[in-house]
Amino acid sequence: MAKAPQMTHVVHAMFDDDHKLLDAARNIVAKGVKVKDVYSPFPIHGLDPVIGVKRTRMAIVSFMFGMTGLSLALLGMWYFMVYDWPMNIGGKPSFSLLENLPAFVPVSFEFTVLCAAHGMAITYLLRNGTLPGMPAVNPDPRTTDDKFVMEITNVENPGMDMAELSDLLKEEGAIEINQKSLSAK
Repeated sequence: MAKAPQMTHVVHAMFDDDHKLLDAARNIVAKGVKVKDVYSPFPIHGLDPVIGVKRTRMAIVSFMFGMTGLSLALLGMWYFMVYDWPMNIGGKPSFSLLENLPAFVPVSFEFTVLCAAHGMAITYLLRNGTLPGMPAVNPDPRTTDDKFVMEITNVENPGMDMAELSDLLKEEGAIEINQKSLSAK
């Protein structure tokens, strides 16, 4: 006999102040409720550790893109200035990359920064799914202006009573609570 698909219940609690949302998140998480996500018009400092968001690894990604840029810059300058088309510019020796390295420092630095910045930006947009053409996921368009929405699902909180959760959110200062039921595929 086939199993019936499990329903996913989603609760969106809207707040009108970031401090109220942060306090509500602290109190709700302390009571054992896991918050799936928070939608906000600006970053709320201190919210990530409260709702369990891990530290980003963008610094590692930036370093890798920067090292790639530095390697490509040095390889390109060696190829163009030493191997392929050596030129005598200002009496500088053209037979060794090491002897010309001080002249290559500014270009190497700039290309390192260029690759790190563009690589981080593209990685960020891909990771968050916010490149043009990717579908946006926002439960309420007011979160781009002046409202804050906390999303809680029964997937992260199995066995939780949604009516009890709504009462808890109202006690914490939510100005609007919306519930949706989605069928699992």
